Amino acid sequence: MNVDIDKFKGKYRSSTARLAGYDYSKNGCYYVTICTKDKIHFFGEVIDGKVVLSGIGKAAESFWNDIPVHFPFVRLDEYIIMPNHVHGIIVIDRDVGKCHGMSPNKFSSPVAGSLSTIINHFKGAVKRWTNKQDVGFYWQTRFYEHIVRSEDSLNKIRKYIRNNPSNWEQDDEVIENITS
Repeated sequence: MNVDIDKFKGKYRSSTARLAGYDYSKNGCYYVTICTKDKIHFFGEVIDGKVVLSGIGKAAESFWNDIPVHFPFVRLDEYIIMPNHVHGIIVIDRDVGKCHGMSPNKFSSPVAGSLSTIINHFKGAVKRWTNKQDVGFYWQTRFYEHIVRSEDSLNKIRKYIRNNPSNWEQDDEVIENITS
């Protein structure tokens, strides 16, 4: 038996944290956390329970808010740019075009429109901007996601996001509690 079968290039395990068999391009509500590499504080700092964004943080916020421009079937819910990560709720709603008289076939690229594609687009936009600024910025590979399946869960996540700056000191411990 080949023990390296689950390893990327035989070096490290490359399994996914995504729900097996789930279609992440279908309508749904998704809570995501996207971290900077090594959790470096590129986006700003928390002062007296409030986030003060750096230039990169302001750019990241702008690119986050532009997601629906590139993906017309996406609505953004609660989000926050923290010093070393972004928390946000992304709602994929492919019926939104019908509300505006658009045919779902007239959406702009990319065709797949999955959650990973949306997040990769956002991460790429921030990275390209930082490259132009000659900043040594890097994202952590991958991202955390949680499929929001109830109104109660959605409200807990919204509250967590809103309170994230005031809970900055215990952030790593709190994330596990809101999605379980």
